[in-house]
Amino acid sequence: MFAQLSLPVLLALLIGAGTAVILASIRATRLADIIADRTAMGEAMAGGIILGGATSLSGVVVSVTAAASGDASFAVSNAVGGIAAQTLFLAVADLLHRRANLEHAAAEPANLFQAVMLLILLSLPIAAIAGPDIAYFGVHPVSLLLFLAYLAGVHLSASVNDQPMWKPVETRETRHDEPEDDAEPQKSALRPALVFAGLVAVMGGCGWIISQVGGSFITRFALSSSLVGALLTAVITSLPELVTTLVAVRRGALQLAVGGIIGGNTFDTLFLVFSDVAYRDGSIYGAVGMNDLYWLATGMLMTAVLLGGLILRQREGPGRIGIESVLMMGIYATAVVVEVLGRD
Repeated sequence: MFAQLSLPVLLALLIGAGTAVILASIRATRLADIIADRTAMGEAMAGGIILGGATSLSGVVVSVTAAASGDASFAVSNAVGGIAAQTLFLAVADLLHRRANLEHAAAEPANLFQAVMLLILLSLPIAAIAGPDIAYFGVHPVSLLLFLAYLAGVHLSASVNDQPMWKPVETRETRHDEPEDDAEPQKSALRPALVFAGLVAVMGGCGWIISQVGGSFITRFALSSSLVGALLTAVITSLPELVTTLVAVRRGALQLAVGGIIGGNTFDTLFLVFSDVAYRDGSIYGAVGMNDLYWLATGMLMTAVLLGGLILRQREGPGRIGIESVLMMGIYATAVVVEVLGRD
């Protein structure tokens, strides 16, 4: 159906779907903050699990649709390219938080642990790609391990949030996770949760449209799947994370902002699990190219730099932003140049 549409129509659909996802994510950010306050879940956990998972749904749809159509590179590059782009968004948000380095002000043990979990989860696909090309019922054993590791990480993150074994040093720039005066914690979280679920459905539908348009671009203009996945669909489906991060920073919900990105990236590793199941020509890890592996390594490197920044907690750096933000911008820019110039 989409293959028969003209370029202006395809661009209009892409812009329309992207805009709808952005608008839905703005409302979802506010609702996630309310749910966090009314359930005493905490901003970091709400950002990492509720908001992170919801804003990632459109990306899930893109990767699964691409994998089901047999384009492994498109599916994987959309997933790992989104992780790199979303990590970059924290550097952009750091530019807006002028009082201090964002990673300094948003000190939170749960965010540190989720960053460690993300590095572990990203290392598993690399092991699958480098190891034997095996699959049972078309699914690599690493996909099952990845899924179980994610569930274990969510459980352990909740434990870290509820019973932290250490606390960050308090400074005057440290932002505490406290309910707003009008949050009314005694109210039920059911109604905002239902509205939140409706917004999630909208973002999922938009993800399907974006995947179809991206696939049309690959075939019509003979573009590489990794280029479209990492730099087009991944960035568009990651725009909710950019919006929610900027909105959260402006609201002063810094743990929600950082937790939303790290948690969203952690959830994004499940794109590979779902894509491996949807890909029916064997294991998806054995069908990816070097460009896809490069984006996976880029995501790991940017996450490691972010984790270092969260531990270092530099108050100010070059241009009043943390040195980790400068490094993440440089790493991402290098990855874009490598992708455009091509490696395969």
